[in-house]
Amino acid sequence: MNGVNGLSTSQDRRPDAFHEQLTLAGGGGAGGAAWAAGSAPYAAPVPYAPVAAAHAPTMVDTPFADAPPTELPPPTVPRQGPTRAEARRAARRRRSLVADPENLKLSRLVPRALVVAFLAGGTTAFVAHDKAVRLDVDGAPRTLHTFADDVTELLEEEGVTVGAHDRVSPAPGTGLDHGDEVVVRYGRPVTLTLDGVRHRVWTTADTVAGALREFGIRAEGAHLSAARSTRIARTGLTLTVRTERAVTFMADGQERTLRTNAATVREALAEAGITLHGEDTTSVAPASFPRDGQTISVMRITDTREVREETVPYAVERSEDPALFRGTEVVERAGRNGVRRVTYTVRTVNGVRQQPRRAAEELVHRPVSRVVRTGTRQRPDSVAGADGLNWSALAACESGGRADAVDPSGTYGGLYQFDTQTWQSLGGSGRPQDAPAAEQTYRAKKLYAQRGASPWPHCGRRLTG
Repeated sequence: MNGVNGLSTSQDRRPDAFHEQLTLAGGGGAGGAAWAAGSAPYAAPVPYAPVAAAHAPTMVDTPFADAPPTELPPPTVPRQGPTRAEARRAARRRRSLVADPENLKLSRLVPRALVVAFLAGGTTAFVAHDKAVRLDVDGAPRTLHTFADDVTELLEEEGVTVGAHDRVSPAPGTGLDHGDEVVVRYGRPVTLTLDGVRHRVWTTADTVAGALREFGIRAEGAHLSAARSTRIARTGLTLTVRTERAVTFMADGQERTLRTNAATVREALAEAGITLHGEDTTSVAPASFPRDGQTISVMRITDTREVREETVPYAVERSEDPALFRGTEVVERAGRNGVRRVTYTVRTVNGVRQQPRRAAEELVHRPVSRVVRTGTRQRPDSVAGADGLNWSALAACESGGRADAVDPSGTYGGLYQFDTQTWQSLGGSGRPQDAPAAEQTYRAKKLYAQRGASPWPHCGRRLTG
């Protein structure tokens, strides 16, 4: 019959070729086996017999005395060689064994039995180390046989490379037994925008639904940019998720709360049935993301315009005149205020008027500046014939001693109640009530020198009284 592992154990070989058979010496283990071949012919055939009946397991096969020496491989563990006396005793034992015909039969059968036992033992060891395991790589399961001792060796044998974001169960390095299952799930990058905040995350799930479960995101009522059944490739996926949130709006004196997955406040307003008109807005930007539990006020805004006319004051231009006494001013041109038209915008928020803001203006009338000549001439100390009179008494009678007094008709003014024409004829400028008290007294003395006390018919007698 055919041999095991390529070795022939057929009984068709010649019985006299005993030493042409493979002979096992120095033990029956696979590690300590040494093989040799002989060439001594034998005339009588040796029948095949079961190993157990013809050979004791403790016997050691010994070649014929005249057979050529067998070359053995060096021992795995060094040991000290036999002495000369031990070698001679071993040679005598070998010759006595070969001389016995029964031993000759045993010598031929034992090597065959040892070879069969060696091959059977190797087969048993092979079967004992072989394991059937189930390997599931990213959802593709298969059953295979392996000699790997642990998960790491199995993955290396199968060419499965895992990275930092991949998941292996059981963990690498775990021992393997027959019937075990090893699951490998590759990590997949996901660019996740969750409620307006962007994240870069990894998942071993191969669908959007599985990834949401891994991330702990509640998908009920949420807006998803990709269907839950969408497959996630190993290259990754971009996913936007807007969860359902509770938002409260305060509008038109009413409070409204709704659950929404809207992307902006403006979208949530539309869902709540609230419309913004004109300049209406909200307490947060309408384009902002509505947060869970947020309260948003709607502001009704009305803008109006107001036009007002405002006075523009005139300027005063002064020049010195040496012909005029010091303290005397002559108005060459009266000043006139201008007019400015100003437009204001007035905003009302939820019925409350805000501070007006200047929006535009235009000059309707330009102001006209006042031109005044101011005297620089030294004033004389007295007027001949009028210095010894009681001028303070006259002033008390005419105006109560007030330099800016004006009569009810507006015709007369000052301490001595000059009319404007008389005042200017005496060298005064402007109106008498606007001039200093000393100048008024000086002009009154000049008038007395011309006309006496007649200009003051009721109070003139006070000058000498």
